[in-house]
Amino acid sequence: MLDLKFVRENPEIVKQNIRNKFQDEKLPLVDEMIGLDARNRAAKAEGDELRASRNRLSKQIGQLMAQGKKEEAEAVKAQVTANAERLAQLEADESGYEERITKIMMTIPNIIDPSVPIGRDDSENVEIERFGEPVVPDFEIPYHTDIMKTFDGIDLDAAGRVAGNGFYYLMGDIARLHSAVIAYARDFMIDRGFTYCVPPFMIRSNVVTGVMSFAEMDAMMYKIEGEDLYLIGTSEHSMIGKFIDTITKESELPKTLTSYSPCFRKEKGAHGIEERGVYRIHQFEKQEMIVVCRPEDSPMWYDKLWQNTVDLFRSMDIPVRTLECCSGDLADLKVKSCDVEAWSPRQKKYFEVGSCSNLGDAQARRLRIRVDGENGRYFAHTLNNTVVAPPRMLIAFLENNLQADGTVRIPEVLRPYMGGKSVLVPKTAEK
Repeated sequence: MLDLKFVRENPEIVKQNIRNKFQDEKLPLVDEMIGLDARNRAAKAEGDELRASRNRLSKQIGQLMAQGKKEEAEAVKAQVTANAERLAQLEADESGYEERITKIMMTIPNIIDPSVPIGRDDSENVEIERFGEPVVPDFEIPYHTDIMKTFDGIDLDAAGRVAGNGFYYLMGDIARLHSAVIAYARDFMIDRGFTYCVPPFMIRSNVVTGVMSFAEMDAMMYKIEGEDLYLIGTSEHSMIGKFIDTITKESELPKTLTSYSPCFRKEKGAHGIEERGVYRIHQFEKQEMIVVCRPEDSPMWYDKLWQNTVDLFRSMDIPVRTLECCSGDLADLKVKSCDVEAWSPRQKKYFEVGSCSNLGDAQARRLRIRVDGENGRYFAHTLNNTVVAPPRMLIAFLENNLQADGTVRIPEVLRPYMGGKSVLVPKTAEK
């Protein structure tokens, strides 16, 4: 959410930013909000004057009554009554103006960073850098669920009967591998100085609207019936929410946290074959990282965050690349964002496994996350990034570590989390 004063003083900058995000339908909102703001400020000024005059008139009534000037006192009383009625109307107007202004401010997108490429959608995202050499082996790589089935590692049919499409049972070595990756990612981030946290898996509506746009909320969040609670779509939501209505001393920044949680998403719409299996699902687990910092430090932390994910994947011998999200692909609260994509030898292309975002002070402004600095209080900057999100990450892991004989190599960094195993052997081979 933008600063109202900034919008008032820079309407053309705000409008151009809307155009850059290809959301021209929102352009009229800027003028509407500026008009509402002017009327609201005028109503406040008149209301303040009426409140001040109420005190003066009340004293005048007492003086007139003391002097026996009853008729004059009654006339002043009538004026007080009229003023009170007018003040009540003004206060109602102010409430209406502020409600509409807040709704518009929650709809107008954040100002994107000048470095963000201008484009309509994710097809115009720009590759930044590749890490590791993509390899296509000389043997056929099966679809990821078919690889898992050779280890008796997945049961989608049973999950469908129990919970419907978009759910899964992971079994045996595949389930253990899933947990091993999460545990390794946790320790990886702790070693990089982040504080480990297990957050609430449900959050209230005021936190939901503080961390994301209305469109995102509708597309992602599951509402708990009869409760003011939503299942989190990512632990970023409750991790940033942890700081709601807080004032942190500048000397205590940055706050760097890494969190584990299950995640729940509606994932509306039909998806192609490459987004089935365990790629796009309603329930998954994730290790996340968030930072709350000074505004001047957020670009530095942004680079550190995505680099953490790249380093994690490279430590497991998985080639990755970073992709700069264009203006039209950025969620409304984001200033800048990049995706980390892993190499798929089967598809011979990269696919998304994580996303890093700098949200500037948008979330902090909505949630009132403030910093007590030497020169006064200000809103913090917030950032988030995926460390790793199995089971999607398992697709990249299995494809890049699959051997010609159907075994799966376990990189050295994961072996302590896999009971010392260096290779997974399919059940068919064991028999």
